[in-house]
Amino acid sequence: MPFVAKRCGVQFSPPSIVLIYESNVKDTNKIRKRIIPVRNFSNCSDCCMAAERMKHHIRHRAYLESVSLGQLERLHIVLRDHMQGHSLEHTLASLRLDPEEDLNKLDDEDLACKKAQMDKLFERNRRRKDDPDFVYDLEVEFKGEVAREPCSWDEEESDDGF
Repeated sequence: MPFVAKRCGVQFSPPSIVLIYESNVKDTNKIRKRIIPVRNFSNCSDCCMAAERMKHHIRHRAYLESVSLGQLERLHIVLRDHMQGHSLEHTLASLRLDPEEDLNKLDDEDLACKKAQMDKLFERNRRRKDDPDFVYDLEVEFKGEVAREPCSWDEEESDDGF
């Protein structure tokens, strides 16, 4: 891999992806900057398709090899939201997971994005059998839990009522 990406960002005017990378060509290890223009992109564009098209473009493929498709998609979302008039804070807040957010009120595209983020977080925290800190039957007591309300299912009754 001749180029290793160090940082990625966006430039709003003109819409571009800014890539800071290290060039390993001829063992010079120089830090360089490349500005990749985002063409044919509007406030209605599909960010996933635009990111995939950019990652596989013949001129940018070598530079974007070490950049994940998810990161390119998030950068395109920032650009699209800026074109729609949203602030950067609003866009970054929408990319974060909020446990109190009502996902029933989201449209299909935003819901798919949130579900993909939850899947990624789940896979990162998941423990597998071959992990060194894997425990088969782990039981955890949670402190500070609110007093439980009695439930009719918890009452011990005979099964004669069926």
